[in-house]
Amino acid sequence: MSLYAISDLHLSFADTIEKPMDVFGPEWENHAERLRAAWIRLVKDEDTVVIPGDISWGMSLEEAKPDLAFIDALPGKKVLLRGNHDYWWASMKKMRGLFKSIEFIQNDAYEGDNFVICGCRGWYFPGTAPKDMTIEESEKIYRRELLRMEMSIEAAKKLGTNKEIIVATHYPPIDKFHVSTEFSNLFDRMGIKKVIYGHLHGKRVETALEGEIDGIYYTLVSLDRLDATPKIII
Repeated sequence: MSLYAISDLHLSFADTIEKPMDVFGPEWENHAERLRAAWIRLVKDEDTVVIPGDISWGMSLEEAKPDLAFIDALPGKKVLLRGNHDYWWASMKKMRGLFKSIEFIQNDAYEGDNFVICGCRGWYFPGTAPKDMTIEESEKIYRRELLRMEMSIEAAKKLGTNKEIIVATHYPPIDKFHVSTEFSNLFDRMGIKKVIYGHLHGKRVETALEGEIDGIYYTLVSLDRLDATPKIII
């Protein structure tokens, strides 16, 4: 029973969405079908795949349903976390139970046979902000996401004290200069050893943090980084 990961699927199967990803480069050409073929080749029904964000271009849950159905039809159990483009993300009450093989994480954790998955979306590093937001507004979201991460890790520890805890987050929790952040300090304080993340694409992939830093192993799992192929984590 293996654990795989891949993020930033950027699916758009709904008829109301026109988001061709190949405009971002050849690595995105026919990416959904390439993902499907690689997934079926690697993942077994007893395996789990964690998808840390940017799953669907849908603007509502109804618009995202064709994309979630695509994921549901693939082998294995799927554990989804929110990304910055997942505007369709609704309340847990509305999402849970919609698809047989899909679980969602928000302020909680998912227990597998030999691992526990936890995490949150994450956010911009302090001192930076998206174009439509002030630094102060952005840092409020960062603090909220940090709290959500702590809640999720605590939930993971309650679920499986003897199982490996894997943290999944959409935004990079530490930068390319390896400067510690409140997220990496939290991981260290709570004994986390493996962190997977997405969000980075194109040239930013070349400078992404990967490998072991201060005893924590970081892995970038963006679809274009992985050539549309789920990466084995355990």
